[in-house]
Amino acid sequence: MDFGQMKSVIEGLLFVAGDEGLDAKQLADVLELSAEFVTDLVLDLQEDLKRQGRGIQIVEIAGTYQLTTVPEHAPYLERLAYSPARTSLSQAALETLAIVAYKQPITRVEIEEIRGVKSDRALQTLVAKDLIQEVDRADAPGRPILYGTTKSFLDYFALSSIEDLPETSMFENDDNLEEETRLLFEKLDGKQITFDDVTEPDGM
Repeated sequence: MDFGQMKSVIEGLLFVAGDEGLDAKQLADVLELSAEFVTDLVLDLQEDLKRQGRGIQIVEIAGTYQLTTVPEHAPYLERLAYSPARTSLSQAALETLAIVAYKQPITRVEIEEIRGVKSDRALQTLVAKDLIQEVDRADAPGRPILYGTTKSFLDYFALSSIEDLPETSMFENDDNLEEETRLLFEKLDGKQITFDDVTEPDGM
């Protein structure tokens, strides 16, 4: 494997490692090289990314190397993070968002009782998009998180308050959750996210 291939592998490893990053010894163990040589390769790759004007960079934090975006792109990344895309919410996320909107404050377990399936991933997606947030802790063993909608949720759906949500018989019959979730978002005139826009087929 030549230098270029080694650096390519390091880039891939750092991408997979994400926020946790990898230190020189971890990279060396995977590549079966010395830590000193790997450090040189990382520094060389760091310069390559800089010289090529790439949108990613390698930073060293507390002894670990991480692949991150460049600071100059922060305004665009923030715009992406705080503007929920119509095509990025799965059916699971839509159902979960509707449940939180109408039943808040509500715990993950209560949401899963309504949906009938695990909802961890859907909740993570909605929190990441700033559509729901932790509003309190339930007075129950383990003090589970109580979720509620955010101001961004109101802004995105052009609602002045939660009281402006359209009236619905939702959750009176959990068997109709999918259809009633569709109805909810179709009622949000001009801002609805419909199931036609769903891109993730899984139910988790």
